[in-house]
Order: sequence, then structure tokens, then C-alpha cells
Amino acid sequence: MTSERWFFGGDLGVGRVGYGTMKLTGWPRGDAPDRDTALAILRRAVELGVDHLDTSNYYARAGVAANELIRTALHPYPAGLVIVTKVGALVEGDDLGRPAAEHTGLTPDGLRRGVEANLRTLGLDRLDVVNLRLGDRGHADAPLEPALETLMALRAEGLIRHLGVSNVDRDQVDRARKAADIVCVQNLYNIAARDDDPLVDACAEAGIAYVPFFPVGGFAPLTADALSTVAARHGASVPQVALAWLLARSPNIVLIPGTGSLAHLEENVAAGGLRLTGEDLARLG
Repeated sequence: MTSERWFFGGDLGVGRVGYGTMKLTGWPRGDAPDRDTALAILRRAVELGVDHLDTSNYYARAGVAANELIRTALHPYPAGLVIVTKVGALVEGDDLGRPAAEHTGLTPDGLRRGVEANLRTLGLDRLDVVNLRLGDRGHADAPLEPALETLMALRAEGLIRHLGVSNVDRDQVDRARKAADIVCVQNLYNIAARDDDPLVDACAEAGIAYVPFFPVGGFAPLTADALSTVAARHGASVPQVALAWLLARSPNIVLIPGTGSLAHLEENVAAGGLRLTGEDLARLG
């Protein structure tokens, strides 16, 4: 695993390869591993040196909740483990199936309920980092500043350590930084989806972590001849090369690949040690 580290807000140090827990629940769609496998994946991640977990209270489906799995597998939490969560239009997992007009998560009361639900289900007194997620279906025009004002008030109460934003464009990031101290941006970005290239660089210049979701394609896994060629050269998998490309792309990129497979977890973590050559990077474009 890579020895490189990033510090959220200058004080929360994490390795640049973390783990995203969404796939442990099959939320919002897809298969989930059985409970024993899910718990084993979380414990193995920590054994492998992963010290950054990404989750949310609304990652829950069919009675399986990511936060409950984390708490069962790892509480009391090892020293140095950073758990990043998020709040937004959704508070509970089944909110996804309700009309957008019934989503209350972006109201002051809803944001408090979301934060308190994450605290309760994770068994924490304070959340390390809370991302405000915007742009969900039916909420594309949700106001940014009032939500951040609420989260800043919750931070002042001691319930949150740092704040980030998710699913946002450059203008929203700029506005967010005027309203609050922002330590990370979590957006869609991978080797095949590079629209955020300018934002990655802007975050790097500002000392803000950029955390790509769907780093290996998500529900549409990445495929490309160049990826396969570079993977064969290194005796690696295509997802490993895609993750290594992200790590090489910019030092502020912090990864949270998710998986419901122990074998894929091992591969993802090992990708932190894969060093692409200049020739590799030129071929990947």
C-alpha cells in the first residue's frame, strides 16, 4: 500500500487508498455480500492499513446498513481511523423511493437529523468529516449556503470536525468555500470521466482533497484497450491501473473504492503500490 498520506483540514491524516462502504449494502441497487463477508471486509481493510472509511446513514437497503456494519466490525474504533460520512436530501435509505417533495434532508431539521443519525448508528460523539451532498434527483437547485450554515452551527456544537461537499460544480465549490471551511470535494471522476479536471487542479492549489466516487466506473466498469495493455505490462488488473492513474493524476486525490469482495479489496489496496511509468501515463492519455 502506498505510504503517501493526505491530511483533511491539515490534521486528519489518511492513506490515499481508503474504502467506500456503499456496496456492502447493495444500495441503491445491486447485490450485497452476506453479513459475515461484509464484516470480514471491514476488518480486513483495517488489517491492510486502510484508515479512511466513507459511509452514510442512508447507505441502507433491505435491513442492511453500512453504519451498523462498521460499528459491529470495528467499534471500539482503532486509533487513527477516519470515518467520513455525508448528509443531503436523503436521511434514510428508503427515502430514495419516495417523491422528491417528501425528502426533508436539506432542511435545518433534516440536516440535524442526518448528522445525529450518523453519530448514533456509528457510535460516535463527533463525526470526522461530513460531506454535504447536492444535486440529487429533484433537488438540483437546492440552496447551498443555508445548508452549510446549519452544518457550521452543528460543527460549533462539537458534532462535526470538518466539512466537505459532494456532487458539486466549480461555482458551488467556490461558493461553499466562502460559506465554510471546506476540506474535501467528492465528485464523479475517473480515467474515462474527466470533466472535473480543472476542479481537481483548483482543489490541489487550495489544499483541498479531491475524492472521486466511481473511481473504477461504478455500475459501468471501465474497459479500454490502453488500460488492458498497461495492466498486462504490470501484471495488474484493469481496476488497479485505473486507481493507480488517479493516484498519479494529482497528490490531493484520495481514493475510496468500494467492493463487496475480499479479493477485490486486496487488489484495490495493492493498487496503492503500483507505480505507472511515463510511458504508461502517455498511453492512458
